[in-house]
Amino acid sequence: MKKDCPYPHLFEPIRLGNQLYRNRIFASPTGYQNVHGDGHANEGAAAYYGRRARGGAASVATFECIVDGEFGKGGEKHLAMDTPHVDMDMARIAAAIRDGGAVPTMELQHTGMFANRDLGMFGAQARGVAYGPVACEVAGREILPMDEAFIERTIQKYVDAALMAKRVGFGAILIHAGHGWMLHQFLSPITNTRTDKWGGPDIENRARLLVSICDAIHRALGPAFPIEVRISGSECYDGGYDIENGIAISKQIEDHCQLIHVSAGNHEVDEVFTVTHPSLFQPDGVNVKYAAEIKKHVKTPVAAIGALSDPELMEEIIATGQADVVECGREFICEPDFPILWRTGRAKEAKRCLRCLSCFSSELTNGEPYCAINPLSGRELDSLYEAPLAKVKKKVLVAGGGPGGMEAALDCAARGHEVILCEKKDRLGGVLRCEEKVAFKKNLDFYLDQQAAKVMADPNIDCRLNTEVTPELAEEIGADVIICAIGAQAAKPPIPGIDGANVMSAQDAYVSVEQLGQKVVILGAGLVGIELALHLIDCGKEVELVEMTDHMADGGNFLHMSGVRVEIAKKNVQIHYLTAAKEIRADGVLCVHDGEEVFYAGDNVVYAVGQRPKQEEALALNYCAPEIYYLGDCVTPKNLTEATTAGFMAAKNIGRI
Repeated sequence: MKKDCPYPHLFEPIRLGNQLYRNRIFASPTGYQNVHGDGHANEGAAAYYGRRARGGAASVATFECIVDGEFGKGGEKHLAMDTPHVDMDMARIAAAIRDGGAVPTMELQHTGMFANRDLGMFGAQARGVAYGPVACEVAGREILPMDEAFIERTIQKYVDAALMAKRVGFGAILIHAGHGWMLHQFLSPITNTRTDKWGGPDIENRARLLVSICDAIHRALGPAFPIEVRISGSECYDGGYDIENGIAISKQIEDHCQLIHVSAGNHEVDEVFTVTHPSLFQPDGVNVKYAAEIKKHVKTPVAAIGALSDPELMEEIIATGQADVVECGREFICEPDFPILWRTGRAKEAKRCLRCLSCFSSELTNGEPYCAINPLSGRELDSLYEAPLAKVKKKVLVAGGGPGGMEAALDCAARGHEVILCEKKDRLGGVLRCEEKVAFKKNLDFYLDQQAAKVMADPNIDCRLNTEVTPELAEEIGADVIICAIGAQAAKPPIPGIDGANVMSAQDAYVSVEQLGQKVVILGAGLVGIELALHLIDCGKEVELVEMTDHMADGGNFLHMSGVRVEIAKKNVQIHYLTAAKEIRADGVLCVHDGEEVFYAGDNVVYAVGQRPKQEEALALNYCAPEIYYLGDCVTPKNLTEATTAGFMAAKNIGRI
C-alpha cells in the first residue's frame, strides 16, 4: 500500500516518452574508465552499471559515449560509438542494466574545442585538431570553427550513435549539453559568438544545434523515444552565464526532449569543479535550486542533481515540485542498494556518500572508482561470482575497532567465521571519532555510527570494548587468524618546546576546541592540518599554518583538494610555505624562512605532521596465531579508502584454504 511506503513521492513511477520508470531515482552518468587501450569497454563495465540497476535505480546512464571518434574525444580513455564492433560492448552493458530492472540510458557526448588534447592519440589527419563554435585558441591550441558541413556531420554522428543504442537494447538517450562540452559551447553566449543561424546573441540560434540533434534522433528512433538533455543551469563563476540563460535554454528544448536534467558549472573552470561535483564542504542538495527555478518556466519534466544522499531531502524535492526526478552519481558508487533499502524502510542501513571525491580521484589514477567506504566499488565483476561463505570457517581475532577493523569484522562474520573484535577504547570508530563535531564531516560520523551499530548487532561478532590486544590476550583467545588494525598515533616533531602546556596534537585539538585560545598556529599543511584549520575557523578561531614544503599534501586524494582550495580561499587561510618551526614558545612559534627568523604569535600550537604507525605493537602479535594480517595505519598511515579496502580484502582471503 502507498501509505506504507516511507517515501511515496520518491517511489512513484514516472512515464517519459514510451518508457515507464519504476521510481524517480536515476543513476546519473559516472565514468568507467578501465579500458584495455583498444577503444573497447572491459568486462567490468557491464557489472558496474548493472549493479546500480540491481540496487533499485529507475534509470542507469553510462559513461560519456563519444559520437565522433575522430574529432570528439576529450582523452584517449573516452570510448567512441563509431569504433568498429563497440556495439557488442554496449549491448552487454544494456543487458546488465535491463536485467536489474532499470531503463538503460546511453549518454552521448562530443567534447568540441577540448577534443584531441592528447597529441598523437589518433592518426596524422586528426592529431591535435579540434573544432568549436568559433575559431579561437585554447591552452595554446588553435581551435577551428565548425562550418555547415561539419555541423551536419556532427548531427548525423549523434543520430548514428542513437540508432546503435536503440538497436543494442538501450531504452533512452542522454545528450550531454552541459559542463563546458561541445553543445554547452554552442549554448553559452560566452563561447558562441557566431553571426549565422548557429549562434550569436539570440538563444534560439545558440540552441539550434542541440534542438536539431534532438529532432533528428526523434525522426530516426520515433518521437516517443526518451531523450534526456543535461544542461548547466548556471555556470556558477564570475563572467559565466547565470540561471536566466539556463531558463532560456530550457525553454528552447522543452518541446524537443522528454526530460531536462539540470546540473551546474563548467568543468574547464577550476573554481567550479566542486560546484559540478559538490565537495563535503557544501550543503546537501546544493544545486537543486537551479532545477527548481527552471521547473517554474517549463512543462517538460525536470531532473535535479548535486549532493543528494538524504532520503528525507530527496522526498521533499519531489513532493514540493522542485523537480520530477532526482539523479545521483557518487551515492550509487557508495551505496548501490540505497533505493531498495529506502523503499523497504531500512534507510538507516544505507551508507551515505562522504563527498570526499576518493572515487573520482581513484578513477583518474587507477582506472576504477574505488570508494572510501564501499570496498566493492570498482570490483563489481568480482562480487558477481564470489561465494558468500568461506570454504573453511575460522576463529578470527580483530585487533582494533577503527574503520578497517570494523570492515574486516563485518566481512569475516558475513563469510561465516567466528569473530572477536577488541577495541582499546570505550567506543568503536578509531581515531576519526575526534572529528565527530566537524560540520563538514557529518556523513563520516554517520558512517562510523552505522558501522559500529552493525558490529554491535551482529550475533557472529563478539565485540569487546576497553580491551587492548596484547600477546597474552591473543594467546588466551587462541584464534586461527589475527587481523591487526591497531592504527597509528600522531607523530610528535622533535622541536624545542613541543611538550609545552600550550601544545597538542591535531587529534587532541579536535576534541578540545573550547579549551583553545583565540589564536592557533598549526604545524603542517597536510590534509589533517588544513581540515583542522577550516574547522577551527568555523568555530571562530584565528589560524595560521606553517609548512616546511612548498605545497599542501593531498593524502592520496587529489580531487578532494579542489574543494579544500576553494575553502582556503573563501576563509582566507594563511599558510606559510618553506617555513620550518625552530622553537615553540608560550606565545607562539619561532620559525625560519629563507634563512631568516620569523615569529608567529599564537595562544596554542598544534602539530599535524603525520602519523607514526604502531608497528612494534603490531609485530608483537606476529606469532600469536597461525595466520596474521596487518592492515591500515599500523603498516603505513594512508587514508580511509585504504583502510576499508584492506579490511575487506583480508576477510575475502581468509578461509580459502
